[in-house]
Amino acid sequence: MAGHMRSGGLVYDPVARRVGEYRGTEGPYAMLRPVGGGREWQADPARVRPATPAERLSAGVRAANDRAGAAYDLSRPPVPVSGCGECAELAESRTAARLRCDWSAETDANVLLRRHLGAAHVVG
Repeated sequence: MAGHMRSGGLVYDPVARRVGEYRGTEGPYAMLRPVGGGREWQADPARVRPATPAERLSAGVRAANDRAGAAYDLSRPPVPVSGCGECAELAESRTAARLRCDWSAETDANVLLRRHLGAAHVVG
């Protein structure tokens, strides 16, 4: 199947169970690179196939999350900047969500606070 692929196209490798960017062939192998960058891997060109829209979306989200993880310590909630009204509002929303055991709303507040910190304040 790799003969029909074009460089840069996204394909699914069922052996590795992941989506990769098709880079070409090297010897008997299709060379694939993780979406968003990283170390290439070899795949059986007869087994790779074009990635479905859902697989492409999932791989893109994973790559975006990996990039965000490099910029933020996602194991800890973001810390609001003292004196910033928007930070204070988002932190209050997070606290209220936590008190009512609404974990989804708490996560949403953390995401919004991280976005705000990245846009309005120097992070890191």
